Amino acid sequence: MPLRRAGAPAALLLPLLSLLAACATPQQPAAIGTPVAPPAPPATVEIIARTAGPIAGFSATPAALEAFRRACPRLLKREDSSGLTTPADWAAACADTDSNPASFFARHFTPVVLNDGKGLATGYFEPEIAGLYAAAPGAAPVLARPPELVDLNLKDWAITGGTIRGVVKGNRVVRAPDRAAIETGAFAKRGLELAWAADPVDFFFLQIQGSGRLGMPDGKVLRIGYDGQNGHQYVAIGKLLKDRGILPKPGMAEIKAWLRANPAEGAALMRENPSYIFFRKLPDSIDGPIGALGVPLIAEANAATDPAATPLGAPVWVETMVDGQPFRRLLVASDTGGAIKGPNRYDIFFGAGAEAGRKAGPLAAPLEARILLPNAAAQRLQQ
Repeated sequence: MPLRRAGAPAALLLPLLSLLAACATPQQPAAIGTPVAPPAPPATVEIIARTAGPIAGFSATPAALEAFRRACPRLLKREDSSGLTTPADWAAACADTDSNPASFFARHFTPVVLNDGKGLATGYFEPEIAGLYAAAPGAAPVLARPPELVDLNLKDWAITGGTIRGVVKGNRVVRAPDRAAIETGAFAKRGLELAWAADPVDFFFLQIQGSGRLGMPDGKVLRIGYDGQNGHQYVAIGKLLKDRGILPKPGMAEIKAWLRANPAEGAALMRENPSYIFFRKLPDSIDGPIGALGVPLIAEANAATDPAATPLGAPVWVETMVDGQPFRRLLVASDTGGAIKGPNRYDIFFGAGAEAGRKAGPLAAPLEARILLPNAAAQRLQQ
């Protein structure tokens, strides 16, 4: 699921500096950042010939070309945290109006492999669940981002550790409420409710996906997109169920069934995941959820990745198995996710609805990946 940052107000910077200094000391209970994964191993980058390995004979779809062109305005301006590209590297490809995907990508890009190219594929989608305009017994509020929630990049102060997130309280930033506190009213009566989800189990899984659609009683559909996270580490309840011997193979359908069959225990289990997602309303005019690059995603043409390993917006050739069938596709890595960490880790976006969920939900398969770097970036790596 996508996790993005929003800047802190300038007036807060002085009091925040003292907080940041405290964060460098392990004993201090500073706010935690986006879900933490083990440090990624350092990636080695190897230029490969187009005739070598899985990249041989790769094809690109018009959807992949459209996904790349949507990313271009951001690629020409943003810093690449992987260190593999610069904004200028993308200029030639972004200026080319060639409508033939195969010739376009062949002309402007050079395939490279990170480490051995082997990694993990998972999937995500845009679910549609039942929504309500007003509170009702058992319904879950869909909350907008509280204005006091701030994200801080520790690199801005030459402190290692990624991003921290918390809420402004007076002249300090403190840890944000966890899921249990939020669900019992930490942000109640603030006017933050965008709508209500009729089924809290469905809403829990929509939060994991990071965006979705609410089917309202009058037939309208309200689209909601990720607008922040409370800074607490994500805990996978499926793993808890497996570790406790409750479900030996906890897929999404099995977890939902158990939560509904055991409502009291299920509510307590969901609160063991302290991470909580806030949303914003999305316009009806967009044709997909908004990814980390700020542009709509395209089904089976976009993926989430770790931007510390793969340049955000880069085309990536992936080979894996989806729904029991070979899946060989050029995807554009235009999104991020809290659990998507390390080289060759890709979360494939499958679109909206039940069929997309059927493909995405159980996917956890080995993959081979080749990143297509702009020729200028690849030439620089060879020097």
